[in-house]
Amino acid sequence: MIELENFSIGYGDKALLSNVSAAIEKGSLTALLGRNGSGKSTLLRAIAGLNTKYSGRIVLDGHDRRGMNPMELARVMAFVNTERTRISNLKCEDVVAIGRAPYTNWIGRMQPADREIVMRSLASVGMEAYSHRTMDTMSDGECQRIMIARALAQSTPIILLDEPTSFLDLPNRYELCNLLRRLAHDEGKCILFSTHELDIAMSLSDHIALIDSPCLHLLSSREMKASGLIERLFKIPVL
Repeated sequence: MIELENFSIGYGDKALLSNVSAAIEKGSLTALLGRNGSGKSTLLRAIAGLNTKYSGRIVLDGHDRRGMNPMELARVMAFVNTERTRISNLKCEDVVAIGRAPYTNWIGRMQPADREIVMRSLASVGMEAYSHRTMDTMSDGECQRIMIARALAQSTPIILLDEPTSFLDLPNRYELCNLLRRLAHDEGKCILFSTHELDIAMSLSDHIALIDSPCLHLLSSREMKASGLIERLFKIPVL
């Protein structure tokens, strides 16, 4: 679970979020929505520990974020950003194996159990047959699945994703979000992802976290659809 307690963040004199309290549940897929510049990436980076200029508390799986060292954080939360991974000669299984770094010994040597987790993570996203392919030969959708497999190999109860559907065509966007939904439900993970895809978010997510600066509205998808908040913020009808 991700908990925000009296959380505030911004830049300069602009408050993006002010005195927000919310709890994002495990076992569910939550979409983070908001207008451009509203603070979606800023919030995700704060939860991920990449931005510490906030007030209030972030609690991750019962632990205060500020009191966690990098190793502790890496065992609780995995973060998938929007950057493309296109390194020549880097095999998919090696990328996924990076997720085991918090658990390997001091020289980073993989044990048989770690390798089993890597292959199981690849299988979870339907990419086990691609384990020996190199990342520079993969499509954008395939690469995004590999990065999600890396997050799964990290064996964390929380996964954050910043715009995971960027660079994907429409069928792959739905396929990827269906994958995230399945992982949240089947493996009991707390998955929070930011997106601009309102239709996908409303149809596939369990909950919607809507940034309407300086407020954060967290409702079930059904409640959010009935609230009129999205229509008011984006000035468009929600079907």
